Amino acid sequence: MNKPARYLITSALPYANGPKHIGHLAGAYLPADIYVRYLRAKKEDVVYVCGSDEHGAAITIQALKEKTTPRAIVDKYHAMLKSNMADLGISFDIYHRTSEPIHHETAQEFFTALNNKGDLIQKETEQFYDEEAKSFLADRYIIGTCPVCANESAYGDQCEKCGTSLSPDQLINPRSTLSGKPPSKRSTTHWFLPLDRHEDFLKEWILKEHKEDWKVNVLGQCKSWMDLGLQPRAVTRDLEWGVPLPADVVGGKGKVLYVWFDAPIGYISATKQWALDNNKDWKPYWHDKDTKLVHFIGKDNIVFHAIIFPVMLKLHGNILPDNVPSNEFMNLEGDKMSTSRGWSIEMDDYINDFVKQENGGDMMVDALRYYLTQIAPETKDSEFTWKGFQDAVNSELVAIFGNYVNRTFVLMHKLCNGKVPPMHMDIADDADRKMFEEIQNTKIKIQDLIESYKFRDALYEVIDLARKGNKYMQDKEPWIVAKSLVADASAQKLIDNCLHVCLQLTANLAVFVNPFLPFTAKKMCYMMKVVDKILNWENAGKSKLVSVGYSLRPPELLFRKIEDEEVKAQVEKLKNKKLKMENTDPKSTTEKTETVVANVKPEIQFDDFAKIDLKIATIVTAEKVEKADKLLQLEVDLGFEKRTIVSGIAEYFKPEDIVGKQVVVAANLAPRKMRGIESQGMILMAEDKGGKLHFVNPETIIDTGSGVS
Repeated sequence: MNKPARYLITSALPYANGPKHIGHLAGAYLPADIYVRYLRAKKEDVVYVCGSDEHGAAITIQALKEKTTPRAIVDKYHAMLKSNMADLGISFDIYHRTSEPIHHETAQEFFTALNNKGDLIQKETEQFYDEEAKSFLADRYIIGTCPVCANESAYGDQCEKCGTSLSPDQLINPRSTLSGKPPSKRSTTHWFLPLDRHEDFLKEWILKEHKEDWKVNVLGQCKSWMDLGLQPRAVTRDLEWGVPLPADVVGGKGKVLYVWFDAPIGYISATKQWALDNNKDWKPYWHDKDTKLVHFIGKDNIVFHAIIFPVMLKLHGNILPDNVPSNEFMNLEGDKMSTSRGWSIEMDDYINDFVKQENGGDMMVDALRYYLTQIAPETKDSEFTWKGFQDAVNSELVAIFGNYVNRTFVLMHKLCNGKVPPMHMDIADDADRKMFEEIQNTKIKIQDLIESYKFRDALYEVIDLARKGNKYMQDKEPWIVAKSLVADASAQKLIDNCLHVCLQLTANLAVFVNPFLPFTAKKMCYMMKVVDKILNWENAGKSKLVSVGYSLRPPELLFRKIEDEEVKAQVEKLKNKKLKMENTDPKSTTEKTETVVANVKPEIQFDDFAKIDLKIATIVTAEKVEKADKLLQLEVDLGFEKRTIVSGIAEYFKPEDIVGKQVVVAANLAPRKMRGIESQGMILMAEDKGGKLHFVNPETIIDTGSGVS
């Protein structure tokens, strides 16, 4: 598109069912904030919307855990999330909530518009039902064994261990979270969005129109979904908590909008509320083709924002997203980050430990923003470690960026009477000119990288410019030149030139770093005694940002070092939290019991067991499934035939190490497509207490195809 008339930026709505961790911050909120701050610095018309997702089973499940109401849950955690985001410098124009009347009205109108045009269909389906609780079960109310990785606590919509998207029908031995009993099925009628009608549009729009500008991980996941064939997706559910269907919908009593349908409409209702609050017109932001819409999300939201919501928007007459920059997952100290398992750093905890407990807490906000951007999982999963955090802050923020700014101010006060010295062009040399060229080149690099959503690389350019400034100062050695002032009258001119260049570079660093570390940029403005308008992007790259003869304030430390004791305390705190969670959390206790106690699944009859055909097979070939970190494609020999099996074991076994191994295979399991590959069976695995998988295989080599009984 041509230069946009306006920008609408969204971050995925977080569930208001508990605190969110720094992995969430790194995934969808910090990158968006960097992008928005850059656009504001360019004086673009930009609106950044987000809010709490307050419907769906995750809310009601949390209410059951805390023995309270869904309303009490969303009120509690909405306030926490809004406060946390503000404390960490996430600069939403509005942080809304989907429980507000304006959202209910907007979502109901959206449903009605699609339904009246025939864009939704009604189907009678069989849905899981808990006979004891007398309730239809949403996907999150059903847990069972994941068919991909054998995790026995996978949800009906996703396995949180291997990340596979699931449906309740795919779970092995499903059971209700309400009663713990196996659910039955009952007929119910629901409205569906027939995605299969829109396959041609999606393939053209995603795989052709956006094949060059969308991230590879987004394109790959979209292609995998479409390769499997799109199916109608339910947009309603039999629940009490949610957006009720409009009263005039026949058969809609007792039904609510499915949360995946309701939640993204929250971007529209939030924009409406922002417009009301600011006396603006919301419609151009959702209907004018000159608007650039960008969704910032984590990879578990790709399908919803790149396939499903765009279909909804197209049918409703709204603009489509220009980009859906999705990040991968951020792990923690060698393991997947998870609040439910106690292995996470909550935003609230970081704020309490580092921001509110000391003077200058803003510097610790920027310290976190720096490290999360530096290790951003932009193309693959990354890992947060407290040692890595310490190294990034001490070796880069303190030793490079902070050190450069501090030395510049100290020397300016010592050698130039605390004022910006003049630039004597008659003695300017190549090194001086080279630094001004570097400043201008850095501007071009940073803006190109930010506009390509490569924030990690853009931040590197900022630090690298400070690194070059340090080298320039070290080569010039103004403190050495000062010793010859008495003997050489031209020495002061050399000092002036050096510190003039260094101060102009410092001012530019403030402009460049502002989208990433806004509190640092403001402190630098205070030290330079300039207003925040200097941070506008039009000033980036300029060589005269601070005026000659202007008195500047004494330097203040921009960052502080992270001590070894702090790192040790945080690692210990993390381990203790996980241990406490394992010992007290009901879900963790249940999972632990299921691992130790043999008879934890619902009782079955011998005839049920006899239906499973277990065979000894030999692995003939093994290879990684393209763009699927956890899957291996295996060819196994059953003696009477060879089969392809896709198994979620790639993180535990290298392909070359398992060729020739004998394994036990469930040979009569119905085939299932995964990543476009038909899997014709399942490998039996055992999981140890640490979560590692092991093959179940015979002690000695036996004939391939032998039965297991």
